[in-house]
Amino acid sequence: MSVSDLFEPLTLSHGRPMRNRFMMAPLTNQQSESDGRASVYDQEWIGQLARGGYGLVQTCAATVEPGGIAFTRQLGIHDDDQLPGLTQMADAVRDGGGLSAVQLHHAGHRARPELGGIPAPASSTSVPGVTALTTEEVERIRDSFIAAAVRAERAGIDGVAVHGAFGWILSEFMSPMLNDRTDKYGGSTENRARMTFEVMEGIRNATGPDFQIGWRLSVERYGLELEELREITAEVFNRELIDYLDLALWDTTQVVREGTHAGQTMLSVFTSLDRKQARLGAAGKIMTARRAGELLDEGCDFVVIGRAGILQRDFPEKVRENPLYESPTLPVTAQYLRDGGLSERFINYLQGWQTLVY
Repeated sequence: MSVSDLFEPLTLSHGRPMRNRFMMAPLTNQQSESDGRASVYDQEWIGQLARGGYGLVQTCAATVEPGGIAFTRQLGIHDDDQLPGLTQMADAVRDGGGLSAVQLHHAGHRARPELGGIPAPASSTSVPGVTALTTEEVERIRDSFIAAAVRAERAGIDGVAVHGAFGWILSEFMSPMLNDRTDKYGGSTENRARMTFEVMEGIRNATGPDFQIGWRLSVERYGLELEELREITAEVFNRELIDYLDLALWDTTQVVREGTHAGQTMLSVFTSLDRKQARLGAAGKIMTARRAGELLDEGCDFVVIGRAGILQRDFPEKVRENPLYESPTLPVTAQYLRDGGLSERFINYLQGWQTLVY
């Protein structure tokens, strides 16, 4: 395939197709209001992306419960008062020609009390002095994910992306290291994945036929086991629960170092699965037009742009104009980001990543 293939439309199981193969990653930016409502800075960020040529634009992680907060000034979707700002975001993305999605998030045991968070661990050993969630509490949080998706649909958003990565609550429950439960949400691989399946099934049953469901999955750290995650992913595909999988890799070229799949690329472990009608994309150091195009040859249906989209909000348009396009070299100066239109709130957050900003 050539870089031009990135601009071919991509149909999804539900709703409208992506106009091309570029998805904007759900990037934490800490620029919402303190009560989770979208700020003018959120609207400007989404507006820039809406004009940037993406097929699908995801928001940053949005809290499904106020107690599940992980970040200062985190976006929320746990209250109807937050809907007007989300509707404005959805309208902007639609007017720009793309699909919109809100990423649904709960921090689990990593919820931050100083921000009003209530740690919600799968195990009693994760947070000193905090007991594991009861079965009823797990079901309440599950239902909060579903309610948030219904809220997103009411706001006019095309779909949601279920955050199952980086050790947050759904990822935490799938981890044999972080989940030592003995109820129906612990023990076997099936039980530890039960919360994820129930969230997906609940959203599908509670929303309309055009509503889209994505799933972000990471495969490293937090005690996660690659073989188990591949098994869980295969079952998600078999049940046809999602429209797309967003595979969050540190690097799309990384190779499995041990186990059954040693020597294979991490990406190939998942692209080799029968996806049924689902689509698969990956994130991880996609900084050039060439690398984006290569990922289609490696089995991806779309590419997920993160850092390259921070540096140039119109990364897809840059690729369209120049098939040899390469992103600016990292790190960049804060002034570079400022000149590009990022808010001071977003820049302050990024300055915590020395590989990005100096």
